[in-house]
Amino acid sequence: MEKVMFIEIGMGIDLHGQNVTKAAVRAVQNAIHHNSMPGLRMVLPENNIHNMKVNVRLAIPADQDKLDLETVRAELPYGEVTFEVIEGGMLTSSGVVIAEKDDRNDLAYVVIASVEVGY
Repeated sequence: MEKVMFIEIGMGIDLHGQNVTKAAVRAVQNAIHHNSMPGLRMVLPENNIHNMKVNVRLAIPADQDKLDLETVRAELPYGEVTFEVIEGGMLTSSGVVIAEKDDRNDLAYVVIASVEVGY
């Protein structure tokens, strides 16, 4: 990415089911769903929203091999999207195991996302 225009940070949690993808999707949604960038098109090459570059850094606490990046990518409809997955986030107790929610244990997965946008 030649020019970074903004960076948004988000957190996502899967309280039950230990689904790292669900927590990652929620982290990306949390990062991007509270802003509007009406002037972005004017500064992008050819004034085209598809020329935007988006880099998503995900701090994942466990089960990196189960992370479905295509499902996370679907939350970012424009631009060229790249990912960096690092160890991080948090595993903490949800306080209860609920079999109907597919819990394997009482762990809640917390994922942190940093979404960089530029061109």
